[in-house]
Amino acid sequence: MLPSNHTKTYLRETAEIAELVDAERVDLLVAALLELRERGGRVFFLGVGGSAANCSHAVNDFRKLCSIEAYTPTDNVAELTARINDQGWDETFSNWLAASNLTSNDAVFVLSVGGGDEQRGISVNLIRAIEHAQRVGAMTLAIVGRSDGFAATQAEVAVVIPTIAADRLTPHTESFQAVIWHCIVSNPLLQSHATTW
Repeated sequence: MLPSNHTKTYLRETAEIAELVDAERVDLLVAALLELRERGGRVFFLGVGGSAANCSHAVNDFRKLCSIEAYTPTDNVAELTARINDQGWDETFSNWLAASNLTSNDAVFVLSVGGGDEQRGISVNLIRAIEHAQRVGAMTLAIVGRSDGFAATQAEVAVVIPTIAADRLTPHTESFQAVIWHCIVSNPLLQSHATTW
């Protein structure tokens, strides 16, 4: 076995990040989602790459544990790829939200590392989706890894995962997306159904 300090370093960084996450911001997400559920609103989770997989898992938890109607476009690969093919990547999520009849009663919840950077051409589809949400008056929420990305600067409530090691921004952010949404769905104020274990 090769000697390496990576595992200990990574776990130490994880513990440091957990201590630094803004718990008040997480509680604001819970409060926003409580209000959304009370008014019968829906949550649309958006993310790409590893964050897209997290969106799918989050949809399951919000629906099953919290009785919140939730969806993500990445759960339907046929529609997603048809929209990419016919309408282009940048407009994929905003057009999907429009077809889902997103209203001011609903929320768009972005899970992303960078949160979108139009100048660099990164996650422009998230930017267009947030802009669409703003046009219709839907609430925007986010868990992201950069405070200067579009999602963090535009969302009504954003939790920014603290950066401990820039070269591990992506794995830590995507891991903590799961930590934060699991914290949310297990909050007794929001959880309406118990887990089996």
